[in-house]
Amino acid sequence: MKKLFKFIGIILLFFVLAIGVFYFINNEPLPKGKEGKEADALAIKVINSLHHEAFENTEVIEWSFRGKHFYKWMKREGYVIIEWDNYIVHLFPNQPQKNILFNKEKVKIKNPDSKIFQQAHSFFNNDSFWLVAPYKIFDKGTKRSIVEHNNKDALLITYTSGGSTPGDSYLWILDDNYYPISYKMWTSIIPIGGVSATWSDWKKTEAGIQLPTKHKLSLFGVELNMGEVKAYNNNANILAKKVLKAIKHEAYKKTKFLEWSFAGKRHYKWNKEQHNVYVSWDTIQVNLYPNKLNKSTVSYNDVLQKNPNFKIIQKANDLFNNDSFWLIAPHKLFEDGIIRTIKKINSKDALLVKYTTGGTTPGDSYLWFLDSNYVPKSYKMYVPSMKMNGVDATWDNWITTNSGTLLPTSHTFGKNRILSMGDVKGTN
Repeated sequence: MKKLFKFIGIILLFFVLAIGVFYFINNEPLPKGKEGKEADALAIKVINSLHHEAFENTEVIEWSFRGKHFYKWMKREGYVIIEWDNYIVHLFPNQPQKNILFNKEKVKIKNPDSKIFQQAHSFFNNDSFWLVAPYKIFDKGTKRSIVEHNNKDALLITYTSGGSTPGDSYLWILDDNYYPISYKMWTSIIPIGGVSATWSDWKKTEAGIQLPTKHKLSLFGVELNMGEVKAYNNNANILAKKVLKAIKHEAYKKTKFLEWSFAGKRHYKWNKEQHNVYVSWDTIQVNLYPNKLNKSTVSYNDVLQKNPNFKIIQKANDLFNNDSFWLIAPHKLFEDGIIRTIKKINSKDALLVKYTTGGTTPGDSYLWFLDSNYVPKSYKMYVPSMKMNGVDATWDNWITTNSGTLLPTSHTFGKNRILSMGDVKGTN
C-alpha cells in the first residue's frame, strides 16, 4: 500500500511540475502600451475596416456558443433571447425588471429564480464577446493603447468596467488593412497570460457586417464554434418589400425591354431579358454586353469598327451603370452587396440603402423618403467620391409602363436642376 501511495505521489508531483513548466514557458506578462490620440486613431481604423456603422444599424444577430447556448439578439430593441438546457430567457440587460423565463415548452415561469437571469447575463457577456468584440472597442469602460508586436502596431484593449470580468485585457493583432486576425488574452478565467486565439473564418452577413464562425485557441488547440451566424435587418427588409410592391416590381422582373435617355445626352435600348444594351452618345454607338465586354461592338456614325477601342466599351459600361441607376435603383433593393437599414427622420421611417460592391462607386449611400404608398419620392445622396454628403434629389413623374411596372421619368436636385430620363418605355 505504501508503494502505491508513493507511486501516486510521484505521479502527482510529476503532474504539478509539468503544469509549472508549461506555465513558465507559455505565460506572458501583460505588455505596456501607449494611450492617447494615436491609440484612438488606430482603433478608429479598426472599426472603419469592420464597417462599424453597419453594426450599429444591425437589427438582429443570431449565433450559438459551442453548441450549448443559442442566441437571437434583438439588438435594436434592446433584448436577447437565450436558450440553454431547459431554459429560454428573454434578457433585457439594461432593464432587468423586464426579464422573462420560459421552459422548453415555451410556458412562462412565474416567480423565477433571479440566479437564472444572472447566469443568462453572464453567458451573454461572455459569448457575445467572442462574436462582436472588435466592434465594441470604444464602449464605455474600455481603455485603448498601442503596443508594438512583431514590429507592427497592435491595439491593446483593457476593460476597466462593465461585463462579467472587468480588468481583462486583449491585444488585437491586425493585418495591413487594420483588420483583426487574432488576439492575445490576459483574463481572470485563464490563468496563463498571452493565450492567443484566431479571429478568422469570417462570414459576411446580410446586414453587411463580418462575424466569425469559430476561433482556435493556442491553449491545447481548443476550438470554439459560433454555430450558424446570422445578422439581418428584418424591419428594413419589410419596408423594402413594401417599396417593391408599390412600384410593381413583379412586373419589372418580367419586363423584357427598357428604353430611356439621360439628360438628352445618352440614349439606351436595353434588352433586359438577354442583358445586352444599345448605348449611343455623340457619334458613338456601342452594342454592349455587360457580362461579356469582349463581345461588345463599337460603331462611329453607324459604321462598325473591326477593331473596337476597349476604352470606349468600358466607358459605355460605366455610363450604363450610372445612368440605369437613376431609372431602376428602387427595383434593385435586394441585389447582392446592398445593405438596407431604417432611419427615423421626423418620426417617420426612411430607408437607408448602401452599396458595398458593384457599380462604379461602391460605398455610396442613399437615404430614401417614401410617400404614404411607399413609393420613393426623394432622397439624400452620400457619395464620397464626388464629395456629396446629403445632397437632396427627388424621384419625379413616375409612370406605369406598357409592361406594368413603375419608373421615374425625371429627377430634381441641387438648385432646381432637372435631370430628364427622356421618353421612358418598358415593354414585353
